[in-house]
Amino acid sequence: MTRAILSHADYSGVPRESRLEKTLFACDEMAGFITAASLVRPSKSVLDLEAASVIKRMKDKAFARAVKREDLRGGAELLGLPLETHIGNVIESMRERADELGLRGSL
Repeated sequence: MTRAILSHADYSGVPRESRLEKTLFACDEMAGFITAASLVRPSKSVLDLEAASVIKRMKDKAFARAVKREDLRGGAELLGLPLETHIGNVIESMRERADELGLRGSL
């Protein structure tokens, strides 16, 4: 676990080698970006968010500007998934916990 957490940060110098390390990196940044994309929707919900909307937001450099787009794309690559599939997987996981995450919104 400690190694996975260390490998999450590029500045630690710990390479991402295990599936856990790659998954943590891929999902952490994406979950944050998806949260931001959910909260700007009229519904303020992850329940009606689609991968295409997230990809569109990724193209907007002003939206969640602190999130490195190359990290979002690189995470999907680490898992060997197309970007849209990775985003869809993370959205689906977040939908299952929408209430706990405060992302049910008005739906």
